[in-house]
Amino acid sequence: MKVRLGLAALLLQTSLVFSLPLGQVPQNIDLSGTRGGLVKGDGAWSSQAALQGKVSVVFYVAPAEKDTNAAASAALKEAEFSEEQFQSYAIVNMAASWWPNSLIASKLVESQKEFPRTIYVKDAQSVLVKEWQLRDKASDIVAFDRTGKVIFHVDGKLTDDQIHQLLAAVRSAL
Repeated sequence: MKVRLGLAALLLQTSLVFSLPLGQVPQNIDLSGTRGGLVKGDGAWSSQAALQGKVSVVFYVAPAEKDTNAAASAALKEAEFSEEQFQSYAIVNMAASWWPNSLIASKLVESQKEFPRTIYVKDAQSVLVKEWQLRDKASDIVAFDRTGKVIFHVDGKLTDDQIHQLLAAVRSAL
């Protein structure tokens, strides 16, 4: 007999594995100056300000892992969530690569132009690894509700089922 867990049970199960507790707002992260910041305009990025008001999905990736969750990214794009209600972020862990930061930064500028709906952010010192305990040199996906509470978190490549769970979590939070 195959047992199927509901979305809430799967999310609860996920919270036992990862450091970002589901249903809670993680500590504020500020990325500016030598710590990183926005790719467009080189301004500061604050998780507290960014993750409030809209349902958000953060792709936290090492440069070498940029394509690991391309299927999840494509699924979110295909869902065509309203810009007024949904925002995606690509936060790049620049310290997780031996590539020069200038090369990574130039690639991020190109990506920002190619995907203008996604906000690209540089994490120059693996701040999210240290403060949110996301995996280093990997690919993490974290979804937040309108109040900044974690509603989904998986590190590594999402399976098809996990992509469906991500989309369901976003839809239910809209």
